[in-house]
Amino acid sequence: MSLRLSTVILPVDRWHEGGRATWQRAEELGFHTAYTYDHLSWRTFRDGPWFGALPTLTAAATATERLRLGTLVTSPNFRHPVTLAKELISLDDVSGGRVTLGIGAGGSGFDATALGQEAWTPRERANRFAEFVPLLDRLLTEDAVSQRGTFYSAEEARNIPGCVQRPRLPFAVAATGPRGLRLAARHGQAWVTTGDPKVNETGTPEQSGAALRGQIERLGAACEEAGRDVAALDKVLLHGFTPDRNRPLDSVDAFVEFAGRHQELGFTEIAVHWPIADSDFAADQAVFEKIATEAVGQLS
Repeated sequence: MSLRLSTVILPVDRWHEGGRATWQRAEELGFHTAYTYDHLSWRTFRDGPWFGALPTLTAAATATERLRLGTLVTSPNFRHPVTLAKELISLDDVSGGRVTLGIGAGGSGFDATALGQEAWTPRERANRFAEFVPLLDRLLTEDAVSQRGTFYSAEEARNIPGCVQRPRLPFAVAATGPRGLRLAARHGQAWVTTGDPKVNETGTPEQSGAALRGQIERLGAACEEAGRDVAALDKVLLHGFTPDRNRPLDSVDAFVEFAGRHQELGFTEIAVHWPIADSDFAADQAVFEKIATEAVGQLS
């Protein structure tokens, strides 16, 4: 399978002061999908401009025609399946069926306590995620849903006419642990990873490759358990967190080498961050655009 190249556009620019132009440029450059982060604030960007993911994607849907749009990733940290489903169906309609939902268990960052709650433990995040995803799946595929859960419930929640994409818009499930991988196998059309967090901090690119290979093998085992072919799931690497960091964006050759290594591991899509000056995602815009238009054609 040929490798697809996507981008992640952080929602840091006012729509009429560069935001619209960036999403339109992503389409012009031929990216497969342009994602954005679904956070209330994020890391070093917390004290600066940061806009909501779903309104941003809705605006992007009206400003583009072919580009797929998505979140990397939405989580239960501040979302509820009932309200999220309604917004996703609306976004899928506005975009004409171009939306992918990247979804994960969430973390311990700013989103975890923004609503005034204590941050959930890793076990509680996993428990909530295991309930969140199947309920959201039902809400996006059934006209009316009633379900009583430990964390999330729905009472005659109506979602008519449903998604433009059938039976629903695709899920790209971010997961590395066994429970998350089982959710990806059962409900995902794609699987997302940033690599192994421990290896990313202190490891080498070679160690990262071995860790990613192990993740894909465990995904395969989860798919086998679920009665699915792992080849049916797209495998998405979110670039910028492995030990290579942002170096693959230094040149077309550097990116082709990086992408080729990960294509050999089984990845079908790599998402690179749109350059932002004076940040972890700083890169030369001209080189970035050259990568977007030339790199994939150099991969077998």
